[in-house]
Amino acid sequence: MGTYALRRVIQMIPLLLVISLVIFGLTALQPGDPVDQLVFGNSNITPEDIARLRAAYGLDQPWITRYFFWLQQAVTGNFGYSQDFGIPALEYIFQNRLPNTLLLTVPALVISTLIAVPLGIFSAVRQYSVLDYLLTFFAFVAVSAPVFWVGALALYFFAIYLPQLTGGLLSLPPGGLGGDVPPEAGWLAVTLDKLKYLLLPLMILMLREIAVTMRFMRANMLETLTQDYVRTARAKGLADRRVLYKHALRNAVTPIVTIMGLSIPGLFGGAVITETVFSWPGMGKAILDALVTKDFNVVMVCLMMLALLTVVFQLLTDLAYALVDPRIRYS
Repeated sequence: MGTYALRRVIQMIPLLLVISLVIFGLTALQPGDPVDQLVFGNSNITPEDIARLRAAYGLDQPWITRYFFWLQQAVTGNFGYSQDFGIPALEYIFQNRLPNTLLLTVPALVISTLIAVPLGIFSAVRQYSVLDYLLTFFAFVAVSAPVFWVGALALYFFAIYLPQLTGGLLSLPPGGLGGDVPPEAGWLAVTLDKLKYLLLPLMILMLREIAVTMRFMRANMLETLTQDYVRTARAKGLADRRVLYKHALRNAVTPIVTIMGLSIPGLFGGAVITETVFSWPGMGKAILDALVTKDFNVVMVCLMMLALLTVVFQLLTDLAYALVDPRIRYS
């Protein structure tokens, strides 16, 4: 397995290089550049000043030339400065944005998995029952409904009936979490206050994850329950609970490893809309804000982190497969 993992890690390098080239090219070819944001609304600036600014930032060079200069700096850990905040882009994301995204996505993944797996098992065991139909209907609606639409409905509903849970959601400062409780009130009071801001985006982010994982778990469990070894276990007189949880579940849960592994980078990417709707100051909203203000260094840091998360968790998912399924060997 060690040789396989090393080979996959080596394969990641050219893949990430190609991804970085595509991201940089698409970012550079969009209309406008950082200089346009600097001179916007400044009537005293002359075309010569604009040309000097573009030359100073290297924006007068072809984008492919700028990419190789960026790559040369990026491999040393220098991803440039954020134009909007005046600090290194990597420092800005890791200190101000990534913790907030983790605070949203990690509980969403854990709680949705703990809810979805039992629901999927129940739906498979009680196939074609009323509750099975209700869970199936919920899954189809949760997968089909746009996140921004569900988020807007949730904001409208809670703003009318439970305004205590929406207070301050749209006024969070850009660099971190706001709150109505001062730090000297104690960590418990501050944490409970932050939960007020976390609850709605967490619920919206969990809906799709619960629906997808539940449907996969139901399908895998139904397929497993028709296998010969399950029928043999039942023919030996084993109790249904023992057959279900000892024999069927261990094999049915294996594909869920893939879903969970790919859900983690998906949650980071999917949080773009959720964080924007609820003004949650995480990486997703940072990407959108940076694209609007042409803060290209922040865009590159965020998107490259998402790309790195995707390839790393694909590798970890493949390695985890060998741990949960003894039939799989990487040699």
